[in-house]
Amino acid sequence: MVTETTNAAIDKIRCDACPVMCYIKPGAAGACDRYANHDGKLVRVDPHVILERTVSHGGKLVPFSRTEDWDGKIVHEPSTFVTAIGAGTTYPDYKPAPFIVSAEVDGVDMVTVVTEGIFSYCGVKVKIDTDRYLGPETATVRAQGEAVGHVTTSEYGSQMLSLGGVHHLTGGSKKEGRVTCDTLMDLANCKAVELTIDGGATVVVQAGEPPVVNGIREERMRVGCGSATIGMFAKQWHGKVDEVVVVDDHITGVLSEHQAGKLLDIADTGIKMKGRRSTPGRYFQVADPGTGWGGTNISDPLAILGPFDPKEAKPGLTMLMVSTTGEHSSYYVLDEALKPVETEMPADLKFSVERIQENCEPALCTVLFMAGAGGSLRAGVTDNPVRLTRSVKDALTRVTSGGAPVYVWPGGGITYMVDVTQMPAGAFGYVPTPALVAPIEFTMKLSDYAALGGHMDYVKPLSEVQNGEDVRQLPWQSPIPGPRA
Repeated sequence: MVTETTNAAIDKIRCDACPVMCYIKPGAAGACDRYANHDGKLVRVDPHVILERTVSHGGKLVPFSRTEDWDGKIVHEPSTFVTAIGAGTTYPDYKPAPFIVSAEVDGVDMVTVVTEGIFSYCGVKVKIDTDRYLGPETATVRAQGEAVGHVTTSEYGSQMLSLGGVHHLTGGSKKEGRVTCDTLMDLANCKAVELTIDGGATVVVQAGEPPVVNGIREERMRVGCGSATIGMFAKQWHGKVDEVVVVDDHITGVLSEHQAGKLLDIADTGIKMKGRRSTPGRYFQVADPGTGWGGTNISDPLAILGPFDPKEAKPGLTMLMVSTTGEHSSYYVLDEALKPVETEMPADLKFSVERIQENCEPALCTVLFMAGAGGSLRAGVTDNPVRLTRSVKDALTRVTSGGAPVYVWPGGGITYMVDVTQMPAGAFGYVPTPALVAPIEFTMKLSDYAALGGHMDYVKPLSEVQNGEDVRQLPWQSPIPGPRA
């Protein structure tokens, strides 16, 4: 679908797949490395990707009858889905999408419109499972020294980053835009990227892998906040220790004061906590955030305690202090002066700490690519673009990205998010405007496509695309539902 213009003097081809409009000499590729001049013809460097559920890709089939000619099919849905990866773009946008493919599904004529969108309005949302302090909210996140995003809210056991967006891609220096584009593409293609946060940590992020914070690879995310940990394990501590403090940067829990402790008739211990008391057994701001115990900046947990009240505390009182991941733990006994003295931890309490660790999920980085597809690429689907938006909102059209399911945000436009780990490898590219190139597919009934003003003259059968010369078939990732499901 890309048009080409030849410069006869030097046999260069002008490509109009994106706004850069490269002149490409013979044997060379354009600035995006996606299109090349091959013997005077403009070709797509990467093959067009289709996903297929087949035995040849390792699928296991068990016959359910003794029929000699059974082919293993138990449903009528086609096992092949045409993705937009390698399909090409519609730029300068008035052209129909590169592939508009028809197929029959359970007796219903369906059509899938595929195109590689050029997204200046895009970014990634990064979820980093860690209690470590990465940096203050709104702090600038940098790659190679350039601003590429910022820290957003801290969620339950995870830190969130928002990276990219049109302002970093186009609103700063040329280097900022280039580095932002490179960072987004690497993260979206599941590559490791080192990020630094102003006033905070250095973190290596890779989709589907544990984060590395200040050179330390994280193993687990917290089981819960300090208060939630008390609620989960109070019965396991009952009768084995007099007091438990679960250290947490956000909500530190104290067993004897907590409602769980009260219902178990755990006696008051005279413990005094620093920080701001919220509700019984729940304390805020016991220390500054950091990379120590429970996401605080402390290495000695006794630093968050005041003197024990002699009216309630007695020599020999026992106390367990533990972090929300079980990574840090210490056991103490009060001496005659009511000072906590660290002592070897009893086996049954060691078991409870291990139980906390067991209940912590593995720490991972999650990368969600987010883009606005409400612009001109819709013209490649229909000559009346707003009808596509309405069709998506009315759930008549299903949106996918590289065959992976997406979440479409409510409100105007087609703003979507997709988990990059569910997409085929190498699904993302770039153009040096700068912008990211990402696959997007629209699947609907053929009748609905005609009703929204689709480019019906360009519809071609699945078999024609499937048997094309430059097509790469990949196995379907089994956890991902089919785009036509």
